[in-house]
Amino acid sequence: MVRYCFLFTVLCIANGISYAHDNSFQTPFEKSNGTESATYFQAMDFYKALDEKYDRIKMLDIGLTDTKYNLNVVFYSKDMGYDIKQWRKEGKVIIMINNGIHAGEPDGIDACMMLMRDAASGKINIPDNVVLAVIPIYNIGGALNRNSSSRTNQDGPKEYGFRGNAQNLDLNRDFIKMDAKESRSFNIFYYQLDPDIFIDNHVSDGADYQHVMTLLVTQHDKLGGAVGDYMYHTLVPGIYKDMKSRHYDLVPYVNDFKNSPDEGWTEFYDPPRFSSGYAALYHTFAFVPETHMLKPFAQRVQATYTLMQSFIELASKNADAIHKAREEDKVPLKENTDVTIDWKADTTQFDRIIFKGYEAGHKPSLVSGQERLYYDHNKPYERKVPFYDHFNPSLQVSLSKAYVVKQGFTDVLDRLRWNNVVMQKLKNDTVLDLTVYHIEKYETASHPYEKHYPHKNVIVSQEKQTIKLLADDVIINTEQPNQRLIVETLEPEAPDGFFAWGFFDGILQQKEYYSDYVFEDEAAKILENDKALTKLLQDKKKSDPAFAKDKTAQLDFVYRHSSHFEPGYNLYPVYKLY
Repeated sequence: MVRYCFLFTVLCIANGISYAHDNSFQTPFEKSNGTESATYFQAMDFYKALDEKYDRIKMLDIGLTDTKYNLNVVFYSKDMGYDIKQWRKEGKVIIMINNGIHAGEPDGIDACMMLMRDAASGKINIPDNVVLAVIPIYNIGGALNRNSSSRTNQDGPKEYGFRGNAQNLDLNRDFIKMDAKESRSFNIFYYQLDPDIFIDNHVSDGADYQHVMTLLVTQHDKLGGAVGDYMYHTLVPGIYKDMKSRHYDLVPYVNDFKNSPDEGWTEFYDPPRFSSGYAALYHTFAFVPETHMLKPFAQRVQATYTLMQSFIELASKNADAIHKAREEDKVPLKENTDVTIDWKADTTQFDRIIFKGYEAGHKPSLVSGQERLYYDHNKPYERKVPFYDHFNPSLQVSLSKAYVVKQGFTDVLDRLRWNNVVMQKLKNDTVLDLTVYHIEKYETASHPYEKHYPHKNVIVSQEKQTIKLLADDVIINTEQPNQRLIVETLEPEAPDGFFAWGFFDGILQQKEYYSDYVFEDEAAKILENDKALTKLLQDKKKSDPAFAKDKTAQLDFVYRHSSHFEPGYNLYPVYKLY
């Protein structure tokens, strides 16, 4: 078992080291003149050596992965103290940077190696009120699976890792379902660290354009509250302005993979399966830098390094406002408040942004002979295009005082515990008046997606029932810090909830049935004693000709409206207590 108490313990003492730049810590990227990316082992050895030499650097094990190698985080703290509670007391901004979640997109891996070395050696200045927590390589399994061809459209490096982890899972779809050990270790650590700013470094696929760096930002309406407002009106404009001064023209992540973005595009919506969407559950300012795949590797790494510097400086200058916004939003909502669990783009609102693209055209394909899209680099342009970055609530639920989860669903309860959700087991059997959901309709994917066949377009009905609960059934009070995570995972209609990911599929299969010839006589008795059901059956026959000719359907109709029909079929095993 990994010990997490280290997070709240001071681990080192200043030794008066001189922080002159040390040329002995050259990275594989630098040694190769920007053509190679560090392997997993090179990166680990590099950070271990930094840890040994500089007290401002501390490398720690934070848990298991799907490989035999554990996940590591590397801290930078100028005061050489590694006590998170003390950081909070001193008002420091905690920036967490995640690299290599897609190990074939290594720009952040190499940029952060240089960033942490330069910070430790004093080549660059990290303000006193900023601390860094860098995951060198998150997808270790993918990093070990190196190749030179899987990133078909990417300009370098010579070798890189693979997108899937050791289970061939895309870890940037796993933050809620947590099938990978990496995700479980990450979530436990993330809750304890509670970063103010979270950055997940990537390389983008899609359209061709002039920009080296694009930036995916947590959708501000979904983020909501003071954090969403400050993100949209202050922090993001500040990043764009600062990067402009560093000679980089940022543009929002180009969320259009099939067409030219000449006419604008809709902001990427990041549900909590994604890293930035997961971070939003904890009211964190989250960003996903996406360098452009068609730019040379060296140029992409330098852009990533520069953007990390920009984040650090802006975090320092805005520290008080960042903390104030987060503390305001961390106050749990009260019972009976409407909570939005799904969003839809507002096509009537947009911002105009400056986009530097290339004229798009079509010409015959040399493969198919049919028309294909291409971008003409001889025809660059700069113009304002619409960016649809406003979203409206599309689904809301009423916040209950608590959820009650049946004890048998350990996969769900474990995942909640990994996110530090506080829960209480019933000591004795008891009866409570609860609001229950019945799953009326849903659609299921026809092909597997990240190890699951997810459900969507879920329709439920709800009613109040008196439910007999057993000792060890679990009550989860919603008035706790991770309230958003609780609601967005336990509501059955939530698009990234545990029902959507199939963790409750057992309730969707009927377990008891009947033999037609035996139930025929029983059904006749039921109809004889239940005039209301008899009328219901007759009305159904009159309104549905196909039903009127189907004796099996009529017998099943009586069965489903009788006391013999199992009460747990399609009854969602998570109840709401108001």
